[in-house]
Amino acid sequence: MYTTPFLDLPPLLRAGGTLRLPGSKSISNRVLLLAGLSVGTTRVHDLLESDDTQVMLDALRTLGCAIKSDGDALRIAGLGGRIATRDAAIFLGNSGTSTRSLTAALALLASAQGGRFEISGVPRMHERPIGDLVDALTPLGCPVDYLGQPGFPPLRLGDGHVHTLQLGAPIRVRGNVSSQFLTGLLLALPLVATQQDVVVEVVGELISQPYIAITLDLLERFGVHVRNEEWARFVIPAGSRLRSPGEIHVEGDASSASYFVALGALAAQPDKPLRIEGMGSASIQGDVRFVAAAQAMGAQARFGANWVEVSRGRWPLQAITLDCNHMPDAAMTLAVMALYANGTTRLTNIGSWRVKETDRIAAMATELRKLGATVTEGADFIEVSPPTAWRAAAIETYDDHRIAMCLSLAAFNALAGAAPPQPVRILDPKCVAKTFPDYFESLFSLVDTALDHIPVLTIDGPTASGKGTLASAVAQRLGYHFLDSGAVYRATALAATRRGVALDDEAALASLAAKLNLTFDGPSIRLDGEEVAELLRQEAVGSMASKVSAFPRVRDALRDLQLSFRRVPGLVADGRDMGTIIFPGADLKVFLTASVATRAERRHKQLISKGISSNIDSLRADLEARDARDQSRVVAPLKPAQDAVLLDNSALTIEASVQAVLNAWEQRRPF
Repeated sequence: MYTTPFLDLPPLLRAGGTLRLPGSKSISNRVLLLAGLSVGTTRVHDLLESDDTQVMLDALRTLGCAIKSDGDALRIAGLGGRIATRDAAIFLGNSGTSTRSLTAALALLASAQGGRFEISGVPRMHERPIGDLVDALTPLGCPVDYLGQPGFPPLRLGDGHVHTLQLGAPIRVRGNVSSQFLTGLLLALPLVATQQDVVVEVVGELISQPYIAITLDLLERFGVHVRNEEWARFVIPAGSRLRSPGEIHVEGDASSASYFVALGALAAQPDKPLRIEGMGSASIQGDVRFVAAAQAMGAQARFGANWVEVSRGRWPLQAITLDCNHMPDAAMTLAVMALYANGTTRLTNIGSWRVKETDRIAAMATELRKLGATVTEGADFIEVSPPTAWRAAAIETYDDHRIAMCLSLAAFNALAGAAPPQPVRILDPKCVAKTFPDYFESLFSLVDTALDHIPVLTIDGPTASGKGTLASAVAQRLGYHFLDSGAVYRATALAATRRGVALDDEAALASLAAKLNLTFDGPSIRLDGEEVAELLRQEAVGSMASKVSAFPRVRDALRDLQLSFRRVPGLVADGRDMGTIIFPGADLKVFLTASVATRAERRHKQLISKGISSNIDSLRADLEARDARDQSRVVAPLKPAQDAVLLDNSALTIEASVQAVLNAWEQRRPF
């Protein structure tokens, strides 16, 4: 997961491959609560791992559920409708599903069994309405107190005393603000429907009916058949009891699939469609209908029971007008697809966007305008016309995972004729952890672009100048790939000795270098899957690397290998010739000019810290000699590129050096 302050996406051109979806958030949290409240033990497979599911799991543990890993599944021992903990404070982050469903369940259980619970979340959760659910619970005899602003969390549920619940009259709940209020009641009421039928009546229009369909389907699997009377009245039969089905599988998240359906519609060719696995024609999620909406805009799609393949069809896309009541979350992706359409797209019946993780109508209008789109917003609709001139934009994500994910698709603006193609900056990319922690990694595994669209920063300098440490830190701050060119040569030498290749056999060394399986991940360096960072730092390996690097054919082979590290979203490369020979067109070139005295002192401290004795004068003499050799080499001599930024880091800390490079980089960005 990217935890950087921002993530810059270069202009993207192509997409293809196969994606396995993470588990559905809507299904995951419903399953967790049902498993926690039911009789028996449930093994849950393919559960979504995200912030939302984590807060639900934490809550269940607080209530006394025994939860443990069981292979690839999670084993949950249900409470059987009896709360083991009767007084607790429960934090639910920004999870609307968790907050609404646990509020209903704990209000009923606290009243019936004598408990007291406090429900709270992040500040935004305390701005999301819950008054309609509270108004439905209080006539039943459930003590519920607002601990902040009336109508909003945080809440206190129960007062520690047992109360007789009043279940004879229909329970009335509004349906036009959030379907999660009704879902919370339906999940909780089987706990108390012991002596009589319990009836829930919906006041007004019920939005997001497909999410209620998910709730009813899952209740059926846990042994409770709720009678649905035309989406206006729901009856929980007397004697209902939640019982574990033993095993349950969570299907892939259809809302998350929308970004990849759109990706296929924008950039996958018909002969190489983008395949999305984990949801399909057998899905119980309403957001699977997003595929039909994408088809209406021009996408080509083919379904299987548990997969869908999508590719570009009509281009540009066709603008549409659509009532999005049945898929409000996925509809956000349609607003971004509208950037690539040939008219004005109008999405209606999306009033629930206003009370989500942020006011999504206002947020989407603001961010789409940054890109150059013309946007009109209303109380429950949005209209989007594509840009006449695309602009680079830093997208504010408002701690809203769906804004980050859907607006990442604006990076394909070159396909809509953006001239020049524009990068897109996603601020706070880690917000996707709410439902899809690996979203950007998944996206990057499926996309491609022209090499000159992928930014490269090079950091060159003499031995012991700290270029490797600096480059690695800069790469981590930007979320870019990292290349340590010195490690490439040392790894070649190490691989040669392990495979019995003579260090004077140029042809064999070049062949080995061309197939080197080397990966970098921060300070970690893996050769054929083995961690070798410490081995590569040994003096003996460095000496062998010097011999290996003298052969032109080896350098040519390793040049190709080093060029292959230039991948989306970007690359930071360090060495002695990165900015002059390997990446002469790099977007930013930095050359370190730390003094020999400083470098000798750094190397001395490094060796001493490892228990290796050293003489600082000898180290200085050795560095001076190596500088002279490197600067006088016929092939790739050590020297700064003509357009390099010279950085004397003699008196700078690592953090100060990193910031100097980032400042220079920011000056070259269009944001």
